Amino acid sequence: MPELIRRPFAFLRHGQSTSNLNRRIAGQRDVPLTAQGEREAHQASLLLGDVAWPLIVASPLERARRTAELATGRAPHCLIGGLKERHWGEHEEHPIPETMPYLLSPEGGESWADFVTRIVATLNALLVEHETPLIVGHSGLIRVIRYLDSGSPEGPRTDNAIPQWVAPYGTRGWEIRPLRESDVAHLPRLSKTT
Repeated sequence: MPELIRRPFAFLRHGQSTSNLNRRIAGQRDVPLTAQGEREAHQASLLLGDVAWPLIVASPLERARRTAELATGRAPHCLIGGLKERHWGEHEEHPIPETMPYLLSPEGGESWADFVTRIVATLNALLVEHETPLIVGHSGLIRVIRYLDSGSPEGPRTDNAIPQWVAPYGTRGWEIRPLRESDVAHLPRLSKTT
């Protein structure tokens, strides 16, 4: 199993997308936010918007890029292809099943092992260079962190546009919980211009 550098980061899943609304698997399809998704991203700005993040990165898929802009009030420093959601192959745009086959390899898609390797390599490249980045992406990223923590990607779907704190604990564990103001108190704040 690949190892993730043991440094904390803030994570924001994109706001509600058209695929979320229709309960369909988006995967790497480039679907937009709904009006509710835009409102959710604006709501996240209450916690994220005045932080002078050392790095704001997002998946290049529109739903993540737009969420980053709305939640921080500015464009991400960069868009990173390695943060894209898992490619679900033939399952993309199909209804979300009651039990997702996370560990199986979808026809024409990305295997779980390849997805984990991609996400960990992408996160490591960011975490080795930057302390406490804000990463805006997709629910699959949190499933990878769960897998690294417990050996299973199973668990509740990550809420749309609710800032999360992802931090190492103990010698191998990972904590995933809602972001608190105290988590980013060490970061400078943006000055308000009038």
